[in-house]
Amino acid sequence: MRYEVKAVLARQGTVFLQLDAPSEEDARLQVAAQGGRVLNVRRKFSGWVPKPKVRFPLTHFSHELLSLLEAGLSLVEAIETLADKEQDAGTRQIIQGLLARLYEGVTLSKALESFPQAFPPLYVATARASERTGDLPESLTRFITYQTQMDLVRKKLIGASIYPVLLLTIGLLVAMFLLVFVVPKFSAIYEDAGGDLPWLSMLLIKWGHLVHEQGLRLAGMAAALLIAIIYGVRQPAFKTWVSAQLWKIPAIGERMKIYQLARFYRTLGMLLRGGIPVVKALEMVSGLLQAHFRPRVQAAAALIREGKTISSAMQAEGLTTPVGSRMLRVGERTGQMGEMMERIGSFHDEEIARWVEWATKLIEPLLMAVIGGVIGGIIILMYMPIFQLAGNVG
Repeated sequence: MRYEVKAVLARQGTVFLQLDAPSEEDARLQVAAQGGRVLNVRRKFSGWVPKPKVRFPLTHFSHELLSLLEAGLSLVEAIETLADKEQDAGTRQIIQGLLARLYEGVTLSKALESFPQAFPPLYVATARASERTGDLPESLTRFITYQTQMDLVRKKLIGASIYPVLLLTIGLLVAMFLLVFVVPKFSAIYEDAGGDLPWLSMLLIKWGHLVHEQGLRLAGMAAALLIAIIYGVRQPAFKTWVSAQLWKIPAIGERMKIYQLARFYRTLGMLLRGGIPVVKALEMVSGLLQAHFRPRVQAAAALIREGKTISSAMQAEGLTTPVGSRMLRVGERTGQMGEMMERIGSFHDEEIARWVEWATKLIEPLLMAVIGGVIGGIIILMYMPIFQLAGNVG
């Protein structure tokens, strides 16, 4: 949204500014970051204009902030330095807004809460935990380690899916090229042969006639179908439905559960090590899980409030595996529950990595065989009449 702000700036007097901000409060913060005083704010309606989303580099920001704090700078000095060096306008705007909130005397966690588009609740909780212990660098180090490990797992999953998706896409494009451009040419050649052709070749020839006569209509229908698929894939309800269907497949559903548990225990362990009580940490972590997992987390938190141990509560609600249950009991005996939960997350991450590697090695040759069979079948059906004609001549 765009706002017209009347403000007083040092050495400039009263000025009128045109600012892009998600809310009126954010517009005021932008003026305060420049050392000005707001007199009036008015929202300016200029029609619907799509605004690109600002992708805040949270991990990079945390790395730089940690380096400056370890170099001896205060928190405000460190963020001032980051604001001065930042080149991206959207990122600099968020850092300046954060700095303006710190100038007002609020705590770091409160300042971070003012920018939920950049700082997730987990990051805010990490900062709040550091305010209790007085050790912000340690909390930042813990968060950076956690985020790096989560990004590594995500990159492994994405990297493993790139080749199969690329292979499938190229195979489909080749098959569509044969059906749309090559088969109609052959249908014109074989048109005089009539009923002497094999019935599968006759089907391909009829398809060629259909493409020739209704090509524009088929192209329009294909484009509409593609747009509908893209729109549906981007809808949260569709993603939820697909996820629910995948969970019903035993082999895939079990691996998806382990992946969710790995994120769950990594995040929970980081929060516990940061000093967050276990019940509060469970409430914060539930938002990271699939929708059908969240009631289980809430039920486990209720059991812990009633006095049950963490291991028994997790096991009762199906939030652990046999290995995880044993490790939780060890953590309860040693009093190092946070470290043990992070180890559980690492154990499940390694299990997922092994499964992804095995599945990739299995899926790639299967895809190649299927795509090769489809393309080869189309080519054989196109040339089968020629083979038949050669046999008759012989």
